[in-house]
Amino acid sequence: MNDYEAKIYRLQIKASIAVNVELLSFYWNLGQDIIEKQTNKNWGDAVIEQLSNDLHSAFPEIKGFSRRNLFYVKSWYLFYNEQFIKVQQLVAQSSLPANIDSLEKIQQLVGQIPWGHNILIITKIKDINKALFKAKQPLNTK
Repeated sequence: MNDYEAKIYRLQIKASIAVNVELLSFYWNLGQDIIEKQTNKNWGDAVIEQLSNDLHSAFPEIKGFSRRNLFYVKSWYLFYNEQFIKVQQLVAQSSLPANIDSLEKIQQLVGQIPWGHNILIITKIKDINKALFKAKQPLNTK
């Protein structure tokens, strides 16, 4: 691989990571919006179905707006939000992993790993410390 090919490859990786970070930031805010609307306006889960239909209609070329995925978005946000609040209420801040002392820092950490990895974590792990530990681990690509 020559220097130009290596640079292009590195740029492609950087671009892919940047897109992932932005997508997960959007998902985080979307999950927060869904929870707030369901809580404050007493909307049920039908709002997710309608949102999925609306987003599919507006952006048919973009994947990730299925009803199932939007439920994952909601669950992902809710998992870290509820777990973080429980940890704050029950245990001193020092029990959280190093440098993870706010919901914003949790969002930054989990927003850097692929969406599929996030789904796997929240469906298999019920403890925030274990989930954050897994989020910090390099992905096994074998």
